[in-house]
Amino acid sequence: MTSRLPLVFIGLLIGILAGCEKKPVEAKKKDGGPIPVQVAPVTSRQLTRVVESVGTLYPYDEVVVSAEIEGRIVEVNYDLGDLVKEGAVLARVSEEEQRYILAQNEAQLRQSLERLGLKDEKDRVKEINQTPEVRRAQADLTEAEQRHNRLVALVDQKIGAQSDLDAASSRRLAMKAAYDATLNQTRNLIQEVERFKAIVELQRKKLRDTTVRAPFAASVKERTVTLGAYVRPNAPLFTLVKTSPLRLRLEIPERMAPWTKIGQMCEVYVEAFAGRTFRGRIWRVAPTVDQTKRTFVAEALIENQDGTLKAGSYARARLTTQKVDEIRVVPARAVTYILGTNKAFVVNDAGVVEARDVKIGERFDNQIEITEGLQMGEQVATTGVNRLDSGSKVKVVTGPDPSEKKGAPRSASMQGGQNPASE
Repeated sequence: MTSRLPLVFIGLLIGILAGCEKKPVEAKKKDGGPIPVQVAPVTSRQLTRVVESVGTLYPYDEVVVSAEIEGRIVEVNYDLGDLVKEGAVLARVSEEEQRYILAQNEAQLRQSLERLGLKDEKDRVKEINQTPEVRRAQADLTEAEQRHNRLVALVDQKIGAQSDLDAASSRRLAMKAAYDATLNQTRNLIQEVERFKAIVELQRKKLRDTTVRAPFAASVKERTVTLGAYVRPNAPLFTLVKTSPLRLRLEIPERMAPWTKIGQMCEVYVEAFAGRTFRGRIWRVAPTVDQTKRTFVAEALIENQDGTLKAGSYARARLTTQKVDEIRVVPARAVTYILGTNKAFVVNDAGVVEARDVKIGERFDNQIEITEGLQMGEQVATTGVNRLDSGSKVKVVTGPDPSEKKGAPRSASMQGGQNPASE
């Protein structure tokens, strides 16, 4: 046992010395000189802003068609999903009772017209003195006045009796009062005829209301009436929707108000029709901003003659604006996402790196907008960014970059870009 102890100590010593020899080697590896990187300048470009928003499709018009009179439903012609033309008969209410009431009212009207000497309801009294009852009263008054005048002459000649003259005078006064009363009654009768005409027209309307018609060309969204049901006035029968065109109601951030105008064209995308683009035009812009959401409402009209789109669907829209900005851009690979922050690495003339926090905007085919953190003309590393940090020394190298792709820039959205690291 005693002879083995020196051998153990010698082995431990050799191991310690070997470990000490490796440390300089590792240090030498770490100090491998400047990191080779490619760089690109911060450049500028013009960008036409595009407003992106989401919204819901609504019918152009929607109406609940109700019954205007009470009665039993004797005919129902349409159901859910049916297309109806303007004026089409949706349903009918029994008209029997309404016809009886109309006949009674028309009889009362004819009776009043005959008293005025009129042939039909289109005739009018031109002169009240020409009505039959007034003419009769006028004739009685004229006869009484003539008799009174003759008796006055006879009494003056001492031929007639005074009692006859007194009787003639009384009759003349009575006929004058009767004439005045007849004039008043005739005036009242003329007004009564007008009242009966209004009653007849109202009853005719009620008779027409037994036929329920579509107010405009539309589709049946809901039918709430059944054949044989007894309905009351204002009872809903059908719900009609006009779906061509459709209204797309969008909520747009208030900062984009200066660039959202009536007449702007927009591209609309619906989840149910992936890959298909619909066209619309802004036709309404709200005059106020929702103070809780800080957004305002804009409506676009979307043609839907073939009925492809359905009201109530969720849709996305892109509005090309007249807002053109001069923006700063760098290659998308120059920005990396580290610990919740977008970073770019600026290389100075001495080959030393400065890590910068940057804010990004829109993303293009191979470029990304920088809104804060970089200045025009600065050089940023585009390769080896995962090995860089502030103070790192680099060596700028040149050569083709296989990740570089040429392509025409597209318009960008005002809604902001995405994280480079997320793509």
